[in-house]
Amino acid sequence: MRPVFEVRGIARAFAGGAVGVGLALGAGPALAKKGACVAVASSLSDACKSEVKDDFFTRKAVCLNLSDEAARDACFEEAKASRQEGNADCGDQRDARRDLCGELAEDRYEPDFAPAGFDADFANLTHPNPYFPLGIGNGWQYVGGDETVTIEVLDETKLIEGVTCIVVNDRVEVAGVVVEDTDDWFGQKKEGSVFYCGEISQALELFPGDVPLLPELVELEGSWKAGRDGALPGTLFPGTPAVGQVYRQEFAPGNAEDAARVLSTSYGFGGPDPTLDEHVPQALADLLCAADDCVVTGEFTPLSPDGFERKYYARGIGLFLEVNPEDAEVLQLVGCNVDPLCGSLPTP
Repeated sequence: MRPVFEVRGIARAFAGGAVGVGLALGAGPALAKKGACVAVASSLSDACKSEVKDDFFTRKAVCLNLSDEAARDACFEEAKASRQEGNADCGDQRDARRDLCGELAEDRYEPDFAPAGFDADFANLTHPNPYFPLGIGNGWQYVGGDETVTIEVLDETKLIEGVTCIVVNDRVEVAGVVVEDTDDWFGQKKEGSVFYCGEISQALELFPGDVPLLPELVELEGSWKAGRDGALPGTLFPGTPAVGQVYRQEFAPGNAEDAARVLSTSYGFGGPDPTLDEHVPQALADLLCAADDCVVTGEFTPLSPDGFERKYYARGIGLFLEVNPEDAEVLQLVGCNVDPLCGSLPTP
C-alpha cells in the first residue's frame, strides 16, 4: 500500500521504541484457538520458504554459469547466505501474522464489501470522511528529504466487485524525476469508512545513455486488486476511529498485507503522550490540530516486521504528516487545495 508513503513494518511499539511484535500488538485470545487466521499465517510461511528455495536454485544456476572458479565459489556462498536469511525472514513474517491474528481476534478475514453499502457518486457522498476527503479534484503535496509526493483525486472510477471506486493518483519524484507512479482505488462506504480496493504501482528508473532519457518501468511490485488471486479489500481509514482499534487495510496474501492501529483521536502538540510529538513540526501541528482533534495511526505490515510508521490526520485536511520513528524520516504536507488552512502551511 502506498496511499502516500510506503508502509514498512510492525515491530516498533506503537508508543515508540523497539519491542517484539507480540508486545507491540498484544497477543489476543485468537492465538489460543488456532483458527483459520493462524492457519493462513502458517501456510503463507510455507509459501515464503518455497519461494526462498526457488530463488536459491535460480541463484545456483547463475553461479554455475560463471567460468571463474573464485567468482563461482563466492556466488555459491552468497546464495547460501541469502537462503538462510530468507528462511529467517519467513519465520519472522509468520510470527508477525500470528500476532496480528491475536490482536484482531478474527478467524477468517471476511470484510463487508457489499455494493449496497458504498456510494457510487463521489460528487455527492452520503457521509464524507472528514479525515480522508475524497472530493474529485482534491490534491495534496508532501516533501521529505529529496522526495516530493503529489496526490490527486481524479475524475475517474473503477468498478471492483460491483463497488464504484475513485481513482487517486500518487506520484513520487526524487530530484525532479518521477520514480513511482501509482493509481490507488478507494471505495467510500455510506457510513463514512474509506475502503482500499487495490492499486497499480509502477516503479520507474532512469538509465543513462538512453535517448531520449525517459523513466523506464522496472517493476509492479505491490500491485493488487480486490477479487483477483484471492485479494480482499481493507479499511484504509475508519468512519468512526476509536483508540486501540486495529484493522486490516489490504489483504493480498504474500503481496500486500498492511494494517493499522488508532493511537489517538484527540491529538494536539504537547498532549499527554510525548511520544506522539517526536519528529512532529510543532508549527504544523499547532495549525492543524488546534482543537486537539487530530487522529494518529500506527501503520505496519507483517511482510516487513522490523518497521513502523505513524500517520497524522487533520479534520478537513486529511493526512498531513508521516513519521518513521526508527530513522526520523518525515514526510510533511506543504500544499493542498481542500481547506483554507492549506494557504497557511509552514515550510519544512
